[in-house]
Amino acid sequence: MLQINSLSQYVAAAAGLGTAAYALVDSSKAFFGGVSNYGFGHIKRVVSGLFSKSAWGTDSANPIHLEAVLATLRANWLNGTALTDQKAIAKSLIKLRFDQDNAPELAKATGVNKDALSSIAGKIASGDTLTQQESDVFGRFDLMLTAILDEGYQRADQSYRNSAKAWSIAVSVFLAVAGALVVDDPAFSVPKAILVGLVATPMAPIAKDLTSALQAGVKAAQAFRK
Repeated sequence: MLQINSLSQYVAAAAGLGTAAYALVDSSKAFFGGVSNYGFGHIKRVVSGLFSKSAWGTDSANPIHLEAVLATLRANWLNGTALTDQKAIAKSLIKLRFDQDNAPELAKATGVNKDALSSIAGKIASGDTLTQQESDVFGRFDLMLTAILDEGYQRADQSYRNSAKAWSIAVSVFLAVAGALVVDDPAFSVPKAILVGLVATPMAPIAKDLTSALQAGVKAAQAFRK
C-alpha cells in the first residue's frame, strides 16, 4: 500500500520534473525570443487595425510609423514588462501618432464621430482648449482605445500561457521517458513515465502547498495515534 510519506515524495519529485520542464522552456527565450513570441500576433492585430496602412507609412510626416511602434511593443512583450505598463505604452504611442490625418481612421476603429475627433486632433496640435463636448468625445475615444488594447493584450497573454504550458508538458514527458530509459527499472515503465510527465507540469505550481498539506496530514495522523 502506498504510504502518505511516499506519496509526499512522489509529489515533490513530480513537481521537480515540472519545474525543470518550465525552466527549459523558459530558457528558449534566449533564442530570438523563443516561447515569448507566442501571443504577440494578437497585439499586432489590434494595433495595426487602428490605422490604415497609408497612415502608418514611413514616408509620412509623422515619424511614429507602424514598424517602429510594433518593434517597441514587441520588445516590451519579449522582456516580460507588466501587462498594465505595456498597455499604457501602447496607448501612449498611438496617441502620439494621433493627428488630423489619421483621426478619421481612429474614429472608425473606436466608434466616435470623425469630424469631432478631427477637430480635437487639430486643437491638441495647436494647444487650444477643448470644449466640454469635445472633452466628452475624447474621453469616450480614450475608453474605447483602452478596451481595444485590453482585448489584444489579454488574448496575447492567454495564448502565451497556453503555449508555454503545452511546450512544458512536451518537455516534461520527454524528460520522464528519457529518465525511464536510463534507469531501466521494470517498475518504472515508459507508459508510467508518460503519465508522470503529463501530471508533473500542471502539478508544479501547486506542489509546495500539496506537499505541505500531506506532511501536515501525516503529523496529524501520528498525533491521533498517540
